Amino acid sequence: MARKITTVGFDADDTLWHNERFFRVTQDRFAELLMDHTPEDMGPEALDRKLLDAEKRNLGTYGYGVKGFTLSMIETAIDVTDGRVPASVIKELLEAGQMMLSFPIELLPHARRAVEAVAEAHRVVLITKGDLLDQERKLAQSGLGDLFDAVEVVSEKTPEVYAGIFARHGGGVERALMAGNSMRSDVVPVVEAGGHGVYVPHGMIWEVEQAEAPTHSPRYHEIEDLSHLPNLLARIG
Repeated sequence: MARKITTVGFDADDTLWHNERFFRVTQDRFAELLMDHTPEDMGPEALDRKLLDAEKRNLGTYGYGVKGFTLSMIETAIDVTDGRVPASVIKELLEAGQMMLSFPIELLPHARRAVEAVAEAHRVVLITKGDLLDQERKLAQSGLGDLFDAVEVVSEKTPEVYAGIFARHGGGVERALMAGNSMRSDVVPVVEAGGHGVYVPHGMIWEVEQAEAPTHSPRYHEIEDLSHLPNLLARIG
């Protein structure tokens, strides 16, 4: 009898390796740089909200990733200072963004073993959002590249995108499973498309990636970490 699941998709950032913590560190630096240039009534929380609003507004133009984040920081700095932000601060923001593109990749616990174990009996696909060059850099540094049968870097993760990917790499979305830390991007759209979505919680999650869990669906699953994925696949299959 054919296996129920033939293809397994893995998210990359904060599922296989650390990522969000670098954004948090840079955002703290952003607040420090603007501390002396913003109105007295604008505290760190208000500044963070301004930056988040800019990020959301710019997603359709810049997409996801470090470059869009850096441009949103610069835009916010200009906005909250009424255009009076010093060029030296803009320069430091650019340098902070460039530094993010050079941070070393650190795998999350169980990431390598989970991909290796799943790859023994399934086709495995890396499905990630973000800047193509940066994602390629991170995958190369992770040492996991050779384990994947395919890599898909997409601008957005929607039910239609997942249906297309799993049609190209396997027996269709109905026989596919996607594992990731974002409920909004890695779980909900896969379940809506007819596949299995596995939520792997991470300690840090960008507000944009939050969503309600599709607990009504038998194709929704949650595991503590990736070490539980092979057993989950065995139970489903």
